[in-house]
Amino acid sequence: MRVLWITNIVFPSIAEQLGMPKVVVGGWMYSAAKSLIEEDPTLQLAVATVYPGDTFVDQELDGIRYFILPLKGASNLKYNKSLEKYWRDINDAFAPDCVHLHGTEYAHGLAFLRACPNVRTVASIQGIVSSYARYYLAGLTTCDIIKSLTLRDVLRGTIWAGKRSFEKRGRLEIEIVNRLQHIIGRTSWDKAHVLAINPTIQYHFCNETLRPEFYGKTWTYEECEKHSIFVSQANYPIKGLHQLLKAMPLILDRYPDTKIYVAGADVAKMKGLRQKVCQTGYGRYVAKLIKQYHLEDKVFFTGSLSAEQMCRRYLASNVFVSASAIENSPNSLGEAQLLGVPCLASYVGGTMDMMAGDEEHLYRFEEVEMLAIKVCEIFANCRTVDVAMQQQAMARHDAHRNTMALLSIYENLLSDH
Repeated sequence: MRVLWITNIVFPSIAEQLGMPKVVVGGWMYSAAKSLIEEDPTLQLAVATVYPGDTFVDQELDGIRYFILPLKGASNLKYNKSLEKYWRDINDAFAPDCVHLHGTEYAHGLAFLRACPNVRTVASIQGIVSSYARYYLAGLTTCDIIKSLTLRDVLRGTIWAGKRSFEKRGRLEIEIVNRLQHIIGRTSWDKAHVLAINPTIQYHFCNETLRPEFYGKTWTYEECEKHSIFVSQANYPIKGLHQLLKAMPLILDRYPDTKIYVAGADVAKMKGLRQKVCQTGYGRYVAKLIKQYHLEDKVFFTGSLSAEQMCRRYLASNVFVSASAIENSPNSLGEAQLLGVPCLASYVGGTMDMMAGDEEHLYRFEEVEMLAIKVCEIFANCRTVDVAMQQQAMARHDAHRNTMALLSIYENLLSDH
């Protein structure tokens, strides 16, 4: 079987080979690709994506053939007809039996579907951005946004522009889903939204395999930093860091030594002209909350973390919080559950599917008081790993099981024509 994957990132191995910067997101796709060719040595896999360069790449590395399409000076949110010729050339050169589009919200995927409408294609849902857009502001008021405007916002777009970007991607997504006959999802939430867009589509269930660094390790209370909270992202409102900051005064009343660790760049930092110029409105809003609640020595941004560094940060934390305004099935929550870290999550999107059996650790996104008391309850009561939750996560993210499910979906595509 010849399978072509279309992804939103350049895989780290080929990026390193070509001297491109490696991305730290989407590593689970690379893990899934390796698992696929290990499970079925007869399968021939090609992976295609776009990059901001001007040279077309066709190269094989570690048993995977890579096609990297040039998109220099163009946005992947706007339809680029020039990509259609590349997709037809790739289709002719590789002749895939089926195509797997990872994600439904970018223009290069739509370009393939328009250029090669008769190729057996399935897409897997990452998030439903057409729905995400309605939650983008995550409770921020017009006054909050205006008071937090920065020079960068004036030059490159405000928080409202971020919301419009999601709306644009949502329109691409709606056309993509309507052009497909098959789709892969993993939560009751994404199934409901996909069928609302295209009621005739055939929905296939398949969970995700996570990065290998998160398997086979287990959190212990004795080795974690007591009263530490970890959140995996905070670069835009949907991730909900501002809600956790609002909850902190209540948490600090009971646990005054509490600290928050945030993976990624410091969005609130304003030291030096360059950082001030580059700061987003959301970053300024976060900075204001930190100052308002006197959290300067309580909130720490870790910078970009590798998978191994992320794993260590989870294991060092007393609780992992998924504070988002919307999620489908956040891989960060899955990683924490695999490790046995005590978890707390907002009751949004498909997150409740991942917290089945642990509903006491769900809360409404808007309810910072509930967030605060549940963090305190975990600090007070969680001394051992929730074995049932960890085992549930291990079954959900089992590489062999998920790979076999994916191969079954590909076989279904071939027999459906």
